Amino acid sequence: MSKGTIPGYRFGDPDLPASPVALEDLDRLKAAVLFGEADEAALRHAWDVLKDQVEEVLDVWYGFVGSHEHLVAYFSTPAGEPIQAYLDAVRPRFGKWIEDTCTRPYDATWLAYQEEIAVRHTPEKKNRTDEVDSVPNVSMRYLVAFIYPITATIRPFLTAGSHSEEEVEAMYQAWFKAVTLQVALWTRPYVPQGW
Repeated sequence: MSKGTIPGYRFGDPDLPASPVALEDLDRLKAAVLFGEADEAALRHAWDVLKDQVEEVLDVWYGFVGSHEHLVAYFSTPAGEPIQAYLDAVRPRFGKWIEDTCTRPYDATWLAYQEEIAVRHTPEKKNRTDEVDSVPNVSMRYLVAFIYPITATIRPFLTAGSHSEEEVEAMYQAWFKAVTLQVALWTRPYVPQGW
């Protein structure tokens, strides 16, 4: 990923409000997906493998979204015309998300940015970051459903390094847990009562 500024990327921005999710709740959620220190280490190894393949990963993911009209609709006008500038603006942030997933400590700063990502899928902030006229909300069901393709499609990329099959599996499982953890956090704005 480029080291330059990524428009709309606000990780670590002191103006971001703290997440309404307490660190204790994050710890419980990590426990619920069996995410621990070994997973953090495996994700750091995963980044060593993925960092030179980010654009190829994004090509796969964008190809998947683009091949499904009901998914590309979230990057389209209300009339259904894809907004290429919107797709282009999201791409470097999506790439940076791969890096952040693998390298950032899952602390209060990370939690605040997860909340920002979450609300950007809802009417509260959808379309505002990139100043586009698209549909006002991403259905929560697709956030949850995306856990599988975002996980399954990463495994071939993880095999590109010189790691053993056991190490690849550890990276893959850590990625799976991290994606599940983040999507669970992203559902919070959709279900404020009883999250």
